Amino acid sequence: MEKDNPVVFVVDDDEAVCESLCLLIEDVGLEAKTFNNALQFLSGYDPSDGGCLVLDMRMPGMSGLELLSKLHEWGIGIPAIVITGHADVPTAVAAMKAGAVDFIEKPFRHQVLLDSIQEALRRDARMRHQRRDRQDTQSRLRLLTPREREVLDHLITGKTNKNTAYELGISQKTVDFHRANIMEKTGVGSLVELVHLVQGGAVTRSQGREAPPQDDPTPVLLASR
Repeated sequence: MEKDNPVVFVVDDDEAVCESLCLLIEDVGLEAKTFNNALQFLSGYDPSDGGCLVLDMRMPGMSGLELLSKLHEWGIGIPAIVITGHADVPTAVAAMKAGAVDFIEKPFRHQVLLDSIQEALRRDARMRHQRRDRQDTQSRLRLLTPREREVLDHLITGKTNKNTAYELGISQKTVDFHRANIMEKTGVGSLVELVHLVQGGAVTRSQGREAPPQDDPTPVLLASR
């Protein structure tokens, strides 16, 4: 079960930096949790927590870049903001490829970081909303029988009940019956709504598989602030 209140996770081996960022974040009414290294974060992070990650690039043991790669490997898409005192373009590009949504060079103005955090939280909220929509769509479609899925596949491509009946080798009355069941099980009132449900849920036909979420695939590179 996903939690409603977003959390800003701060990962930095400098305790003074962690404390300072925690106070800054909490001062604007957000919840912050701090970790002194990447492994500590991985052991304490709950993916059901909505929020974003603020982490230092260079840390003893697992670096910020290695942490991002590990999260990507595990399929955890928490938006991450990288802060570093050693900024260069190759490092920034590597961070973005590993999943960072922003790259901020130290020293930075507090408002710059806060603005980036707010955008990361909005991004996380969008992704979680899309994921809930996909899960809801999948739940509804799982109620359909195999024959109803076949009828659905034909209907969402614009085929008439008559053509659907002919191609499936069944009567038009049977198609009408299946169509009514599909509408009832998916909770829609029209074919247009049904198409929007399937397309909005990113479901491929027949298999009912889920396509990857489409949310801001190309972040803006900010190598220096």
